[in-house]
Amino acid sequence: MSMPKLGTPGMRMSALALGLGLLPLLAACGGSDSKSASSNGSSDSGAATTTVNGATQLTVPDGVDDATKKAYIQENAIAVCMKKQGFTYTPHVQSAAAADTFAAVDGEDYARAKQFRQKYGFGYYAGAVYPNDPDVPFSKAATTKRTTPQDQDEDGLTDAQKKAYDIALAGPPAKTKAEEKVGGCSEVGRVAAHGPALSAAAEKNAEKARADQNHANGLALNGDAQLVQLAQQFASCLTGQGISVGTTQPTGMVSMVRLGISRQLPENFMSLSKDDALPLLNKDIGIALKDLECGKKFRAAYFPKEKAKPYYGENG
Repeated sequence: MSMPKLGTPGMRMSALALGLGLLPLLAACGGSDSKSASSNGSSDSGAATTTVNGATQLTVPDGVDDATKKAYIQENAIAVCMKKQGFTYTPHVQSAAAADTFAAVDGEDYARAKQFRQKYGFGYYAGAVYPNDPDVPFSKAATTKRTTPQDQDEDGLTDAQKKAYDIALAGPPAKTKAEEKVGGCSEVGRVAAHGPALSAAAEKNAEKARADQNHANGLALNGDAQLVQLAQQFASCLTGQGISVGTTQPTGMVSMVRLGISRQLPENFMSLSKDDALPLLNKDIGIALKDLECGKKFRAAYFPKEKAKPYYGENG
């Protein structure tokens, strides 16, 4: 699920931890005219229109999944709601791949992962070596790209107007931490995309159903004869390359090496000097490429099956 406009002033941070979205909204919120908003809206598709009252609306690209469609619905709903309160809100939607920091490195797309790993390894130390490269997960440029909206929605507003903007977007500030929740137009957008909030009991039941399904999917993947055989071959290859293997379960093998390294990173890995980070990056590149080659056949079989039976680990 995409993240709307992270890092903007005031209460926008909490509002933007939600996913985004599009079309059903136009009928509910006043329709749209045929004028193009060109690049006013920011999304992977770049296509946008405006409603009759001037709110920017992103056009849903063909072929996107349900989560991405809901992202468009949510963002567009926020834009319409904010316009009704006298504010401009530029909707922003990223594809799942763009939003996933490690999409380029996970190995689902072998060629893409090889290109990434040859220069950045698993990406952990590359940010210190290439701080201005937005394609590196932990670089300064990537952090800025993720947390700074590329719009001018609040330019020219006074402090009082910015406060009013944030309240319109996220609702009034909570009096206590226990009362904190997203409101305002962000909640309007969430409801447009996902429907009214469930009761506590219904949400608990829904969460249990998701957990049960996830557990069942994990059992199916780990019991798949082809994946079990390929995971064993993957593990043997890693061992032969001097890389320790902590599990041979398919659901664990897919990212085992990368996650194992992440658990041993020094606390200051993002703030290392280039000179200190470079030898660590070179070592990381070597391990990352060995992992990629050893797991090529396994990942080619695993990811299509995992898409059919999505699994996110027992603890999410």
